Amino acid sequence: MATSMVRALAALLLLATAGTHSAAASDFASERRRMMEQIELLARQTSVETGRPAFDARVMTVMSTVPRHEFVPPDQVDVAYANRPVPIGHGQTISQPYIVALMTDLAKAEPGHKVLEVGTGSAYQAAVMARLARAVYTIEIIEPLGLQATQRLQKLGYGNVQVRTGDGYHGWEEHAPYDAILVTAAASHVPPPLIRQLKPGGRMVIPVGAAFMVQQLMLIEKNADGTVSTRQILPVAFVPLTGRR
Repeated sequence: MATSMVRALAALLLLATAGTHSAAASDFASERRRMMEQIELLARQTSVETGRPAFDARVMTVMSTVPRHEFVPPDQVDVAYANRPVPIGHGQTISQPYIVALMTDLAKAEPGHKVLEVGTGSAYQAAVMARLARAVYTIEIIEPLGLQATQRLQKLGYGNVQVRTGDGYHGWEEHAPYDAILVTAAASHVPPPLIRQLKPGGRMVIPVGAAFMVQQLMLIEKNADGTVSTRQILPVAFVPLTGRR
């Protein structure tokens, strides 16, 4: 086949592919906008409980740009941007967008901060935090999910996130202390190792309560003298934190 013909066919193929990607991006952009509208609405509706009628602009920008559809199984892509949890296998879920935005907002991560996440799941929350903080360390107890998360983050270019397979109850001492800690599974109590690994002035956001029941999303703040203050934010429903106590 003549070189000119090969080039022409290649150009047509590129145009067709670009058109497909463009259409898909447009579809997701529309779904993303609807997701952001839902987050804004719920932030206003829960402002009495959270004290936050609107989330930080940096958080909202990140929520509008991280490709949530990349963090769900292929058969769940159609509902990736729906404001509800989405199953990701192994009895786990990716949290609803509003809850991800709320927890991220409460953590108050800054560009120089180091963040610990307990419960990697699909790595969506870690990806959101990675756009706001200097480094994110995330722990997943279910090995297949941890491996998938590592591969997904590498593929999408999140080089400031490290994933470890293990029991997150005990935190990740090697990189402590942390400016913020997010726990994305419900614990019966606040794990003492995580309190110890939280930097003075740091914040932890964690759902606390019985497994498969309504829990309370808690904000834990560590004072300069090492004491902690706690505040209930909202009733929530998370999968349970597993592992040895």
